[in-house]
Amino acid sequence: MSQFFSLHPEQPQPRLVRQAAEIIHRGGLVVFPTDSAYALGGHMGDTALLQRIRRLRGVDERHHFTLMCRDLAEIGTYARVDNSQYRLLKATTPGTYTFILEGTRELPRRLMHPKRKTIGLRVPDHPLVSALLTELGEPMLTSTLLLPGEEHPLADIDEIRERLEKHVDLIMEAGYCGPEATTVVDLTAGAPKLVRAGKGDLEPFGFDDE
Repeated sequence: MSQFFSLHPEQPQPRLVRQAAEIIHRGGLVVFPTDSAYALGGHMGDTALLQRIRRLRGVDERHHFTLMCRDLAEIGTYARVDNSQYRLLKATTPGTYTFILEGTRELPRRLMHPKRKTIGLRVPDHPLVSALLTELGEPMLTSTLLLPGEEHPLADIDEIRERLEKHVDLIMEAGYCGPEATTVVDLTAGAPKLVRAGKGDLEPFGFDDE
């Protein structure tokens, strides 16, 4: 049975944030709200946790996971970022975007796409996530809370608790969190390529709004 934390949406309680970080450091799988949809997350160095997320999501090794980072400097540690990519990242972070970038040697190979050697990265704009990443002192491995057979991420906290309390170690809520996932942009091929239209505005990348 998972633990459940209810946190203040703007000023999350430091005690609960520390406890959540301890659970993550011990290899726990957590559900938490972001500036887009709810997400699954945990310690990026934990191989068993990676497999737990894959089983829960129903995805294989070709699925792009996302590293949630505190800032652009942290993204630069785990992904190769050239000047044009950096300008786009600086203009759109923090925010509701996930960027596909080529991983660096600092990134464990098991987290990358097996053929492309890429990873999703983002800097969320959410008080709880920011506090949690600061407490962790490192990025968190995450994936959208989209379960097999579902068209949209889970958004109702009561449904999340009912369906996942036996499968995760901690569920956190901090006010309303909508069902719309991030906009995903691939930056590996020169011009930005839209992978998924989501909550993030398409205009900064020159895409036509759909």
